Amino acid sequence: MELLQLQYFRVVARLEHMTKAAQELHIAQPALSKTIARLEEDVGTPLFDRHGRQIRLNSFGKAFLGKVEIALDALEEGRKEVMELAGLEQGAIHLATSTLDRLAEPLGAFLSLHPRIDYRITQASIEEMADLLEAGEVDICFSPLPIERTGFCSTPVFREDVFVAVPPGHRFADRSGISLSELANDPFIGYKEGMLFQPMNDGFLRKAGIAPKFVCRVDEPSAIVSLVRAGLGVALIGGCGKDVRSRVTVLPIEHPVCQRTFQVTWHEKRYLSIAARKFRDFIVDYFAVPRNEA
Repeated sequence: MELLQLQYFRVVARLEHMTKAAQELHIAQPALSKTIARLEEDVGTPLFDRHGRQIRLNSFGKAFLGKVEIALDALEEGRKEVMELAGLEQGAIHLATSTLDRLAEPLGAFLSLHPRIDYRITQASIEEMADLLEAGEVDICFSPLPIERTGFCSTPVFREDVFVAVPPGHRFADRSGISLSELANDPFIGYKEGMLFQPMNDGFLRKAGIAPKFVCRVDEPSAIVSLVRAGLGVALIGGCGKDVRSRVTVLPIEHPVCQRTFQVTWHEKRYLSIAARKFRDFIVDYFAVPRNEA
């Protein structure tokens, strides 16, 4: 049994089409068919059911594929680890996050200390991040919501209060705090259904016992602040720096407690590069130091 046979088998099993697999692998279709046939001889049983020119992975093939995936992933992680130890690369990080604004400063600070590290950033939903981490396509994830799957590890980075933003001249604009229930009859501006923060905000509103009327739903935090300033309604917002406070009135929420906990998540069974481990530890330490709001 050869490594090349296993690599070819994984592609054929994914596509269940010999010609398409051959095209993806850039080899002749007859050569691929012979390779799969030799693999089946080595295993001792057919791995595909063949009906004319169509092939389907059978129960033996599905069981074998699971082991092949584990073996090939382990070999790839071993290759990466050896390359690092041999000094063949300076390190690389592939990060997935649902929100980029909280990461801009710590990422810039980290790269100024380690300018030779390569990095890639993918913006994704919580479910997409979980899939990427599961498949080993990203090293770590940064999110304000938990990413819960077997084998995942997380550590909290920082907790952020959620506030109510009201337009200038609002009847509560001179208050030092507010209960969400007091806004039951106010028009609300929120995120579009399915956007990251909206399910969390909906939970806060349910805890307050209100079902507000949303007059507008957007997909950008800056748009929410602009619409509040224009007087269209009130909104729940987090990360209120000086720029936000100069445009709208921001009120602390006294009841219920409204907070987001940002965290980093990684897969305990995947190899985590030295660069990725350094970055994970760096952002935990970065947010542990109190900082003035910008």
